[in-house]
Amino acid sequence: MLPSHVRPTRRTAIQAGSLGLLGLGANHVSALRAADTQIVKPGGGKAQSVIFVFLSGGLGQHDSFDPKPDAPVGIRGDFKAIATRTPGVRVCEHLPMLAARSDSWSLIRSLTTPHNGHSEGHMSILSGRTALPPGFSGEKPQSGDWPSIASVVGAALPARTNNLPPAIALPERLVHRTGRVIPGQFGGVMGSRHDPWFINASPFNALSYGAYPDYEFHFVRGRERNTKLQFQAPNLSLPQGLSRLQLTDRDTLRGLLNAQRHDLEGGAATASLDRHRQAAISLLADPGVQRAFDVHNADTKTLDRYGRNAFGWSLLMARQLVEAGVTLVQVNLGNNETWDTHENNFPLLRDCLLPPTDRGISALLDDLKTRGLLDNTLVLMCGEMGRTPKVNSGMSESKVPGRDHWGAVQTVFIAGGGTRGGVVVGSSDKNGAYPSDNPQRPEQLAATIYHALGIPATAAWKDELDRPHHIYQGEPIAGLL
Repeated sequence: MLPSHVRPTRRTAIQAGSLGLLGLGANHVSALRAADTQIVKPGGGKAQSVIFVFLSGGLGQHDSFDPKPDAPVGIRGDFKAIATRTPGVRVCEHLPMLAARSDSWSLIRSLTTPHNGHSEGHMSILSGRTALPPGFSGEKPQSGDWPSIASVVGAALPARTNNLPPAIALPERLVHRTGRVIPGQFGGVMGSRHDPWFINASPFNALSYGAYPDYEFHFVRGRERNTKLQFQAPNLSLPQGLSRLQLTDRDTLRGLLNAQRHDLEGGAATASLDRHRQAAISLLADPGVQRAFDVHNADTKTLDRYGRNAFGWSLLMARQLVEAGVTLVQVNLGNNETWDTHENNFPLLRDCLLPPTDRGISALLDDLKTRGLLDNTLVLMCGEMGRTPKVNSGMSESKVPGRDHWGAVQTVFIAGGGTRGGVVVGSSDKNGAYPSDNPQRPEQLAATIYHALGIPATAAWKDELDRPHHIYQGEPIAGLL
């Protein structure tokens, strides 16, 4: 028992409770549920984990992994194509580190959707469903939305560790600078308790773009630096006045959490509150969990390899989390639809977006391979759309050319997790406008993730009314696994 003179402050209650822990609510901590409540059990897939790198805004296929060097200049753009280690496969000149590692990754050059709007594209790609849900709104998430792939994986597979949930998204939720919360990233019709665990490591990043501090930019002005931005790991320190031995004192800890009862579940039952308490305490007390979130204290060589910026830190945290036992980590590289380069496309990609991505993803692949994790960790990267084949003349007074929204085709980068390296699935036409061979839909992309993780083809998830829904909406992409 704690002595009577030790009075828990409000800060103490917040740190010990699940609401203050990582800035999360009860729906996130409840993801630490017992394995016997899971829908399915793994079916022998090659991958144990997935790192889903999401490029919100839409990466242009011409200016990255599907260059068209023989197209007219108004289509091929400013960048040259360079050879990779894979014969016949060329990529943008500003991805040299990835080009040197092409034997470790593959491309899907024919992913297509009918959606040219950001919100529609986010919903489609993040949920693995082409058709939009009934009553869909691009302005806000709704309870009838399709669940995200992260939510489905989190619900379908048991947690691999008692102290971490199966699905995490970082370094922030996808929220536009206008305050619009982008749909597609939540539990939707599964219920908010199945939202992925959002790690808010960039709390002051609401109005910036890119990989701060060194690669932050403004769409018109270009590269800039805001000293107020910071990337911070979640606060897992122990509350004031408590030691690890005292964490076992049931009565005291329940007293600390009672102050947050209404924030947790609006008056939850004692048993439910106790579950949240145990989940929160396990996080506080586990040094391994704390290390998984700590990126700034990595060794100097590791930090330099990943890049000391928001992209590098996010990818390093993702590697540490899958190594600690998280099944799926969604890494949002860039908030405010950072990759939406309607104007100033080529300078921004060259100076601010492609370099930290090239470095960070290359370091991630090297790190996973060195640690023996690449074979059982599926890494994939895409956005909600591609970009127009035709370069525009600029949208604002600056009149600096860019590329507009284009859902008809984009390229997906994929590596590890039992996939073959050096493979190209599908192709786009000569102008990079539409699939010309082996078109793939979001359903096939999602099915590839589920299959790699060993989720059985007959598996289902249940909605709030306990109705079952098939997890698979398509077949895994042939030729990859």
